[in-house]
Order: sequence, then C-alpha cells, then structure tokens
Amino acid sequence: MSPPAGPRRPTFALRHPAQYVALAFVAASLAGAVLLMLPQASTDPGATSALTALFTSTSAVCVTGLVVVDTGQHWSTFGQWVILGLIQVGGLGIMTLTSLIVFVIGRRIGLRQRVITAAETGSLNLGDVRRLLVGVARLSFGVEAVAALALFLRFWISHDESVGRAAFLGIFHAVSAFNNAGFSVFGDSLVGLNRDPFVLLVVAAAVVAGGLGFLVWVQVARHPRSPRRWNLHAKLTVVTSAFLILAGWVLLAWFEWTNARTFGRMSTPDALVNALFHSVVPRTAGFNSVDVAGMREPSLLLTEMLMFIGGGSSSTAGGIKVSTFALLGWVMWAEVRGDPDVVVFDRRLPQDTQRQAVTVVLTALGVVMVGTMALMATSGLARADLQFEAVSAIATVGLSTGITASLSSVSQFVVIALMILGRVGPPTLFAALVLREHDRKYRHPEERPVIG
Repeated sequence: MSPPAGPRRPTFALRHPAQYVALAFVAASLAGAVLLMLPQASTDPGATSALTALFTSTSAVCVTGLVVVDTGQHWSTFGQWVILGLIQVGGLGIMTLTSLIVFVIGRRIGLRQRVITAAETGSLNLGDVRRLLVGVARLSFGVEAVAALALFLRFWISHDESVGRAAFLGIFHAVSAFNNAGFSVFGDSLVGLNRDPFVLLVVAAAVVAGGLGFLVWVQVARHPRSPRRWNLHAKLTVVTSAFLILAGWVLLAWFEWTNARTFGRMSTPDALVNALFHSVVPRTAGFNSVDVAGMREPSLLLTEMLMFIGGGSSSTAGGIKVSTFALLGWVMWAEVRGDPDVVVFDRRLPQDTQRQAVTVVLTALGVVMVGTMALMATSGLARADLQFEAVSAIATVGLSTGITASLSSVSQFVVIALMILGRVGPPTLFAALVLREHDRKYRHPEERPVIG
C-alpha cells in the first residue's frame, strides 16, 4: 500500500524575490487607484476615472511625479494624503520592500537566495535585514522631518499661510522631495516660488539626500571625517553626483542666462539658485521652478541626459544610477589608455561588474527607444516631447514639457508601463544577472571581430 500523498505544491510559485517586488509595486498601484477613485478623493463631483486614478497612483508609488490632473486642484485633502502615503511607500525603495517581503513570507532562505536578495537590495553583505529596514526608516523619516520643519516655518512666517496649511505644505513637499517624487500641490510646481531661495535650496537638499542612497549614508556616518575610508560605491556615488550637479549647474546657467522664459528676467542670485535647482531635480525629483517647455533645446537635451543617469543605487532615485555611469566612464578611459585592468580609486573592477554595467545601460537605452516609438505610434505629438516624456517615465523623474495631460488613453498606459518598469526593472535585471552567474567547464576558441 503506497503511503499517503503529501500536500500538493501549487502549480505557480514565485521563486525569485524580484517577482515579489514587482507584484508589490503593481498591487500598491492598484490599491492606490481604488482609493483615488473614491468620491471623497477628488474635489469634482463623482468618482475620478479609473485611468486617471491608476496613472496618478502608479506615478506616486513609482515616485515619478508625472500627472494628468492638477494635484492641488483635482484631488481633495483626502486624495492628497493618499498620494502622499503612496509616495512614502514607494520611496522606501525596492531595497526596503524586498527585505520586508522576505520577512513577511516567514520562511528561511538558503545562502544562494540570500545572496540574490542582498544583490537586489543593493547590499553586498549577508547582514541582518531587519537592521537595514530600521536604518532606512530612520534616515527617511529623519531627513523628511527636518525638511518639513524648515518648509513649515518658511510657509508660515514668510508666505502668510495658516499653521495647518503651512504644516501640510511642509510635510507634503518634504516627503515628495526626499523620495524624489516631484509631486507638488501647487499647480505650477515650484514656479511660483522661484524667487524664494530658501524653499528651493531646502527641497534640493532633500532631493540630494534621498538620491545618494542609504548605503552611502552608512559610509558617511561611519567615517564622517575620513572619505578615504569609504567603500568604492560611496566614493563613486558622491564624487560623480557632485560632478554632475556642478556640470549641470554651469551648463544650465550658460544655456538659459538670457532666456526670458526661464532665467533671463531674474536677478543674478535668483538665476544662479534656479540653475542649481534645475541641475539637481532631474536626478530624479521632477520639481520645476521654471517652465520646462520654455527651455532651450540644449537645456532640454542636458536634462534628458541627467534624467537618464539618475541618482545613487539603493536610493529613492531612478535612472541607470550614477555608479553605473561612472563605471562605464572608467572602462572607456582604461580602454583608451590600453590598460589591461579597470582601476578606480585603487580598486580593480571585476569583469562581470563591467559587463553588468554595459547590459544595464544598453537595456535602458533600448527601453527608451521602444517607449518613444510606442508613444509616437499612439499619439500625434512631437517626437522631441514624447522622447522627453519617455525618459522622464523610465527614469522615474516626473519632469514634462506639458504634454502628459494631452496623451491619449493608450499613450497613458504606455507611460504607466514605463514608470513601473523604470522602478522595478534595474534591480530586477541586476539580480537576474547575478543569478545567472556560474562557472563554465569549458571555453570556446577566441576570435576577434572588427570593431568600429
């Protein structure tokens, strides 16, 4: 007599942590859309359309900031709090959600799976994930609290807002800034505050803090006075971020200095502050203090480049990440010099890391091109505007030339897909690359093709 059969395993099972992360973001977007469809979530009579609610919810969860309706006018106080909650959930990042999901399923995972999870979270050690969660939460809420207090006092004292309104404005914009979301309850984003350097600099500082990433701040906290003791990731992220901010600041000021639609009519101090602000926000916050559509072509192209690069790994920012961008630069420099090894800050880069960086960049470029073509096929708008929109969506930035609300329903679904892909795609791709690494027992004969 055969022994009784044990419990049957489900036919469909999620074995890869990245699948949980992707499903978590989709589920959060759908849940947020349901809440935003409630009549009390909008100021207009009746319920908001399903597409508008889904687009806004996805943009908030993916901390992008693209909107099809005015956040301050269309959504009620309840709706704005829902958006704020979605931003906070999404802004904790795939790093935190991946670790949290591992604990929620409540199962012990093997060494191999823990390595995969660590790769996805941006952590290269097998330390306690609970400690990681607590650290991320402390950093997030700490920076948000400081920024919210500063903005609250500014709105209350200098802009004659009531205490309650000033507090809400401070909290909303602080959370949106640190999480690199770019949502604002002002209809023109921060254009109406472009002559208030205090607000712009506080928002920019919160954006930078969120865009560096938790792992960088761990290194800074451990060695605050000894940058030489930081690990390679922290050095690359900080140095490259500083270089991009400075370069963007100088170039944007040069391109827009005489443009009457942007900096041309501002005083010199205001123009410099706004140039700095617009050098920071494309990586990847989405706020704007001048009309993006009024920028000159070189500025728009530079903004696309900054959006595509994004911020730090394991941060609230999107894009290919500054460390990936920096690594490719060092690879090119080593190849030009004929060096057999790629050495960065006295550390040799492994071959697999170089291949992973190339794969991430080429994949992102391919997605941008396909996304732009899809938008062109489903909308009659100009290619340059649609390409800007596609880069903004895939890099989870939120800047736009003003065409988002004019997109067709199909085009809005394309943007929704790009936002989700831009949020969960890079870490999922990186984890897949790590997962596929294995030792091969043989090697094929070598032959060199013609390059160039």
